[in-house]
Amino acid sequence: MTIDWSQYLPELQLLLGAVITVLILAVAAPWLTRLLLRFINPLSFTHDLIERIKEPIHFLIPVVGLQAVLSSASDKFLFIDNARHLTTLAIITGITWLSLRIVSAGEEVILKRHPVDVSDNFAARRIQTQTKVLVHTLCFFAILFGIAAMLMTFPNARQFGTSLLASAGLAGLALGFAAKPVLGNLIAGLQLAITQPISLDDVVIVEGEWGRVEEITGTYVVIRIWDERRLIVPLQYFIEHPFQNWTRKTSNLIGSLFLWVDYSMPLEPLRKELDALCKQSPTLWDGKVSVLQVTDATEKAIQLRILVSSHDSSRNWDLRCFIREKLINFISLHHPECLPQLRANLHEETPKAAPAEQQLSAPAHQPAV
Repeated sequence: MTIDWSQYLPELQLLLGAVITVLILAVAAPWLTRLLLRFINPLSFTHDLIERIKEPIHFLIPVVGLQAVLSSASDKFLFIDNARHLTTLAIITGITWLSLRIVSAGEEVILKRHPVDVSDNFAARRIQTQTKVLVHTLCFFAILFGIAAMLMTFPNARQFGTSLLASAGLAGLALGFAAKPVLGNLIAGLQLAITQPISLDDVVIVEGEWGRVEEITGTYVVIRIWDERRLIVPLQYFIEHPFQNWTRKTSNLIGSLFLWVDYSMPLEPLRKELDALCKQSPTLWDGKVSVLQVTDATEKAIQLRILVSSHDSSRNWDLRCFIREKLINFISLHHPECLPQLRANLHEETPKAAPAEQQLSAPAHQPAV
């Protein structure tokens, strides 16, 4: 029995044409990319963009060419519908990949143009925070739309979607409750990007912990605590709970420290010593605030509050520790009697004389006979 290959000739010709088309486009795409990069300034945004998207472009161009060949073929060819469906899925995958790379390229360019490793980095931190949150949101939507588009190419998936819409009451309610954490964090991320209550590298107090905002993702915030621990906080926390931000508008900070001394402590020498200590620490003190005040008095001692200012919280902490130590040493050396004391009056008690009436009524001593 001989096989009549003539009846499969159209399919073979189509397959050969598709293979040749894919090979030509696969070879031409990298060549065109290198040609474009050669004539573009290496420091420009276009150069960075092409570097980022060249891999998905190399994937998309042959697939689109293959889809064009399959679309022009006759519907009578064997497995033509399956081949068209596969190339459609490949095109959707490539477009999703390309979208993610474009968003990533835009993020990289913005971060390079707004570095945070400078002295006055408030504007850069604000822009970087907005960029990172928006990039995470765009990537989420790009993947979501890509998956939805791929599912809609399947007839069964479309029927499933129609049945869900028909019973959208209970199903929609259940889906809403199930997706509440994800959607809540997504909306919270958009609110954070717009209102900017926190930014990257901000100094914050969250749950009683002091730290810096190290990373902001699409669902949570990573805070690097002073002892190198990491506190993971959901995005919704910063919308629903109060917290302290020490670098909201500026990093300058006024810190306070307290000392208890005796009432006899002269304050003017202590104020002069405070000014001298601040001037000895130009890297810690910003030259703005240096105040010593009596803020409380009890029956035993008086409380002194000292205010000093610095350019940031870390320097202010070091400055307060330095001044507290030096002022205690100053009082101990020059006014040791002025440290907090506990006073007590001690009086020697003398025996009291018996009343005269008791002396008269007492029986006289009778000598022995």
